This record gives sequence, C-alpha cells and structure tokens, in this order.
Amino acid sequence: MATVRSLKIKTSTCKRLVKELHSYEKEFEREAAKTTDMKDKGADPYDLKQQENVLAESRMMIPDCRKRLEAALEDLKGILAEFLEETDEKEGPEIDEARNTIVEVEKFLLDLQYLIHAEKDYETCDI
Repeated sequence: MATVRSLKIKTSTCKRLVKELHSYEKEFEREAAKTTDMKDKGADPYDLKQQENVLAESRMMIPDCRKRLEAALEDLKGILAEFLEETDEKEGPEIDEARNTIVEVEKFLLDLQYLIHAEKDYETCDI
C-alpha cells in the first residue's frame, strides 16, 4: 500500500542520489586534475600509481550510483502510480514534489547519458 510517507521517502531518496552522483562527479574531476598534475610534474612512479588507483575507484562509483538512481526513479514512479490509484488525491504538495522530482531526475539522467556518449565519441576520434 502506497502512503504519503512512502512517497516522501522515495522522493527524498531520488534527490539524495542526485546529490551523491554530483559529488562523485566532482570527486572524479578533482582526482583527474590531481593525476594530470602529478604526471606533468614527474611525480614518483609509486605515488602516481597510487593516485591512478584512487582515480579508478572514483570512476567506478559513478556508474554504480547512476544505477541506484535509475532504480530509485523506477521505485518512485511505481509508488506514485500506486498512490494515485489507491487514493482520491490527485493533487497535493507531496504528489507535486514527486512529479517534479521525476521530471528533474529523468532530465538529469538524459543529460548524463548525452555526456557519456559525447565523452566516448571524443575518446575514439582521431585528432
């Protein structure tokens, strides 16, 4: 049974995962810049290898978080549909917030997908 409480929880989960994904992306960018800087300065090979490991770990967190966000989005859509079927409420702050969150997360995932494809295209092109 879908309740207002479950709707709020699923909405908050999606919002939290978007923030988490942004955080991982920023961390990856920071670590990539640090790795590049170390390479440019001719850092010790051992230290550089350790930094590359940190960078690889940061990179691995992004797809994992994206998958969790996609699953949370599907959960939210399901709870919202169930809630609307089970109740007479069709409007309200929780319903509006859930709908807005769904739109925002879908847009965010589409933008992210576009960036991933653009990055892959860039990596494979001959310059």
